[in-house]
Amino acid sequence: MVGSMLGNEVQRIEDPELLRGAGSYVGNYAPPGVLHLGFVRAPLAHARIESIDLAAATAAPGIVAAYTAAELDAPTPPPFVVLNDDCARPALATDRVRFAGEPVAVVLGKSRAAVEDAIELVDVDYAELPAVADPERALRPGAELQFPELGTNVAGGYRDAAGAEVLDGADVVVRARIENQRVAVVPLEGNAIVAEPGGADRDHDITAHVSTQMPHGVRSGLATAFGLDPQRVRVVAPHVGGAFGGKAGLAPEHAVAVALALRWENPVKWVESRAENMQAMPHGRGQVQYAELGLTRQGEIRGLRCRVLGDSGAYAGFGGSLAMGPTRTMSQGVYRIPAISYSAAAVLTNTTPVGAFRGAGRPEAAAMLERMMDLAAAELDMDPVALRRKNFLSQQDFPLTTLVGAQYDSGDYDLALTEALRLADYEGLRVEQDRRIRDGEDRLLGIGVASYVEITGGGTGDYGEVEVHEDGVRITVGTSAHGQGHATSFAMIVADLLGIPLDDIEFVQSDTARVPRGGGTGGSRSLQIGGSALRRAGEQVLQRAREIAAAELEAAPEDIVVTGSGGLGVAGVPAAEISWPKLARTADEHGTPLTEHADFQPGGASFPFGAHVSVVEVDAETGAVRPVRHIAVDDCGRVLNPLIVRGQQHGGAAQGIAQALWEHMAYDEDGNPLNATLADYGIPSAAELPSLEVAGTETPSPHNPLGAKGIGESATVGSTPAVQNAVVDALRHLGVRHVDMPATPERVWRAIRAAETGNGAETWQEPPAVFDELPVRGGARTRDEDEAVV
Repeated sequence: MVGSMLGNEVQRIEDPELLRGAGSYVGNYAPPGVLHLGFVRAPLAHARIESIDLAAATAAPGIVAAYTAAELDAPTPPPFVVLNDDCARPALATDRVRFAGEPVAVVLGKSRAAVEDAIELVDVDYAELPAVADPERALRPGAELQFPELGTNVAGGYRDAAGAEVLDGADVVVRARIENQRVAVVPLEGNAIVAEPGGADRDHDITAHVSTQMPHGVRSGLATAFGLDPQRVRVVAPHVGGAFGGKAGLAPEHAVAVALALRWENPVKWVESRAENMQAMPHGRGQVQYAELGLTRQGEIRGLRCRVLGDSGAYAGFGGSLAMGPTRTMSQGVYRIPAISYSAAAVLTNTTPVGAFRGAGRPEAAAMLERMMDLAAAELDMDPVALRRKNFLSQQDFPLTTLVGAQYDSGDYDLALTEALRLADYEGLRVEQDRRIRDGEDRLLGIGVASYVEITGGGTGDYGEVEVHEDGVRITVGTSAHGQGHATSFAMIVADLLGIPLDDIEFVQSDTARVPRGGGTGGSRSLQIGGSALRRAGEQVLQRAREIAAAELEAAPEDIVVTGSGGLGVAGVPAAEISWPKLARTADEHGTPLTEHADFQPGGASFPFGAHVSVVEVDAETGAVRPVRHIAVDDCGRVLNPLIVRGQQHGGAAQGIAQALWEHMAYDEDGNPLNATLADYGIPSAAELPSLEVAGTETPSPHNPLGAKGIGESATVGSTPAVQNAVVDALRHLGVRHVDMPATPERVWRAIRAAETGNGAETWQEPPAVFDELPVRGGARTRDEDEAVV
């Protein structure tokens, strides 16, 4: 038996095709006779639609047709998550628009250029209405109602019966209003679809090539929306240029494209522009958090009270539910907390709807809790590391059901922090920080620490299939890669199991006609669920192959082993061997091809964790922040390929650092986006980021045979609060206690100036009264409770 390749660095096998420009995206696909689709989008954040005149656009050269919502009658696409059916988003705006960039009409033409010209000819008469772009303002008396029939701008929510009582027994209570600002997803490739009635083979009523991370989810959405048999709907995701959660479901524009394709019995294509992407793809984050943490004077946590507003944007979907779901689920974090009270409200505003973005609710929880730990450390005059260690859950506590119902599988939180501090030379950094303060330098040093745990996997299972044929192996999975390295990781699993070279493995994904079912990719689920399904199918193939080899080699099946030369042989008898091609031929001759499939349902979610240390320099004169170092130690269970794990750590940390320092999708008071282009939105380049120092610990999950946990979002969870804490840490001696994200030079400068006047310690603001009006959901969660509230 040869040694295992798992755990070793293997170069990504999918990259050469992309590096040579041979990748094929939706934008590259142009079936004969394709018509191009464009959207007329509202320039106002809130207005009644008085009339729409399409005559000039329809008469323009190269234009086939133009439609309003009433004329097209496209179905409302089923949302990725249902928060409130009374606030559902239509495919096209009907009587009113609720955010700038909402589509109000469509133009169909023979070329993209003709469509873009004709869009300018559509005359829409709007009656502007008052807009509210801020969730706190949306709750004030007299605020304009987004759905007047609701009588409120609260789309959903709940409160704990217990409130301040969870802080009883605390000697010290720290309080803060924390803003986790709205950010744009900004994938390299925006949304795109080519909808073909029937498709090339006519075996389907509709074939849709879509830039998506969940092909089977899009298929289900289209089938539901249009009343079709799911088996008559084919969805293909070719190469996808990034998603980060923004392509997790059926977009309204997808439904419009399919409706037009079916009406015209002609292929219809839409490729989102960058301007459309910034305004219309659901944004991420968007929470205002009111947190109170009670502790003894010795630093032991006594209780946590959270009241969180989730900005839903214009419609009630996934975004608002994040505050009520994942953020609550992860609100206990890595700490032993005797009592927790958590309340949440989803608020409607005249802004782009909020959806998933790398981490989807879990980074928001870590950012809130880790800021509170640093505030507590400052109040108690304790080192933030010492405070964390005093309250960590221990390795012996696992498995553990937290006070809010999360079922932690395994962890060693102190180990990750210890390694991060060692790599950073934490004590040396503190010495240098003190020296700069003593010497009166303007370039202040800040050291930020964050310990986190997040939730990945769980939920639905996934599909895997392994087929051995004479020319190699075909592996098929229900996940859908868009840059994560699935082809390499999944091929490694099968190559390691069967002893077949990676080059002989064909990878199939993201086509619902070739993959019968699948959960797609999201929530860092792919390796632990899809990989486990593939492993199970591979084991079944291997068992059948052993039986064939045993018959051919006149040996017992239990004596058959994988050889190092591409076949199966008898243990201890080097000359007794049969190749995989011959095994495949023999199986085919008996009418039982070497093909097996398996579905894997995990035993529970997995909980990756880690610790990050951020080192920043802050210019005390200008407020400019420069990240100097970033150390990430992330534990994703058993590591199959360290190279791919490092890539995910780098990408996740870059996005987390960007949120802490630069990114913010901002609106003025009238709901107009202020930075909806890449010329003024704060996406960093490599020049702004430090070299990332990444490492890991390995604490296997018991919930899947690989022992894997997710890694795709972990570094985003840990990096953001570490950087924010570092900025505040640099200014702590000046009296600054908090700086909201992004920590722009202006915000930092203002915090310094406020501290000079004695106002730098103010962090609290009373929450809106809405939290007292929400329906009750349970009470405070205490350590002694048996009930797990999911």
